[in-house]
Amino acid sequence: MSLRFGTDGVRGLANVELTPELALALGRAAARVLGADRPFVLARDTRRSGPMLEAALAAGLASEGADVELAGVLPTPGAAYLSQRRDAPAAVISASHNPFQDNGIKFFARGGRKLSDEVEARLEAELDGILGGHPRPGRVEDGVAQAYAEHLTQMLEGRRLDGLPVVIDCANGAAAAVAPGTLQRLGAKVENLAIGAHPDGTNINAGCGSTHPGPLQAEVVDRGAAAGLAFDGDADRLVAVDERGGLVDGDHILAIAALDLRARGRLRHDTVVATVMANLGFHQAMAAQGIRVETTPVGDRSVLEAMEAGGFSLGGEQSGHIIFGDLATTGDGLLSGLVLLDVLARSGRPLSELAAVVVKLPQVLRNVRVADRAGLADAAAFWAEVAAVESELGGRGRVLVRPSGTEPLVRIMIEAPTAEAATAYTDRLATALTAALGAP
Repeated sequence: MSLRFGTDGVRGLANVELTPELALALGRAAARVLGADRPFVLARDTRRSGPMLEAALAAGLASEGADVELAGVLPTPGAAYLSQRRDAPAAVISASHNPFQDNGIKFFARGGRKLSDEVEARLEAELDGILGGHPRPGRVEDGVAQAYAEHLTQMLEGRRLDGLPVVIDCANGAAAAVAPGTLQRLGAKVENLAIGAHPDGTNINAGCGSTHPGPLQAEVVDRGAAAGLAFDGDADRLVAVDERGGLVDGDHILAIAALDLRARGRLRHDTVVATVMANLGFHQAMAAQGIRVETTPVGDRSVLEAMEAGGFSLGGEQSGHIIFGDLATTGDGLLSGLVLLDVLARSGRPLSELAAVVVKLPQVLRNVRVADRAGLADAAAFWAEVAAVESELGGRGRVLVRPSGTEPLVRIMIEAPTAEAATAYTDRLATALTAALGAP
């Protein structure tokens, strides 16, 4: 086996690292570990390699006796919803925001939950040990995606978005198959206002979507739209744009949603879950409104675990993964966009005004390559410098240092009252880090 499970399934260069042979074997392993007694839901994004890997994965599942229901091109949250609704496992073929040459496979357990580390380890072990055996073939069926689109139109509890002009950027990905029609059915004006909605198998995430919001910002202003919504390739994250072209990221969306849910008595325990990457301005905004923030490590799985452990209804990441615990089992970019537009429509206020609840502190993130990443914990001189910077910042900023899990680098993030101060402090800590751990 050439690939191992990372933070979100397996991912690699399609047909080089992630081959049909590996996808077929992974399908067999998944049927054995996740069970073949319920049909697997199988979805993909718009990459050219998607149909090839879909066929191989479906064949592997069917070869172990599992039935397969093909959802075709569908956002990852759509697969999670179908998994939850059908109490069945699901698989998604996508490399999320990576370029089209990459692809990946990630699984949901029955009920739409991401796999635990222990289950992923069992999958790896099963994959490594797969030998012979020819169970009764399962069926491969098509046409289950419509249930997700219908589900989305019900999320506003009968409210509509009639006449609201919205520009959407589907990243030439999975949202292109669902987002325009869903918004139109709810009354939003999106006809001829969709960009990144013409996937050709190679243009997914290419200069568009949530990782490249510039075209959407310009289009919203040019068209005089009330808002813009940008998804990533598999549509599990959302970045929005206000009517002035300003970027509304996950911190803003999370704050807007928290205030709205709390006002309607639906923010359980008056708490929202965010990762360590949430801007200090987000924390300050929530504190000012009497909302507690539960902080987790980076990753939407960490957010979801904290939500489930604490019985919380809302959590998310600055990158745009927003989880509405009462509505979905995972981050859903299109659902997040509908919720945001619903707040916009009900409030009668412009999105720029809603987003202004969070005043961001300038943030600098630097990846510093080092010779000895393992020595970080014992680098006393470096940590003394970190303590000195934190003391100088006081409550007006913060420092976050975390090693990469896969590369020989350490990430330094500084927030400070000014961009100049944030850059200067980052330079200072990067120099101290290199002195302590050596240059590569």
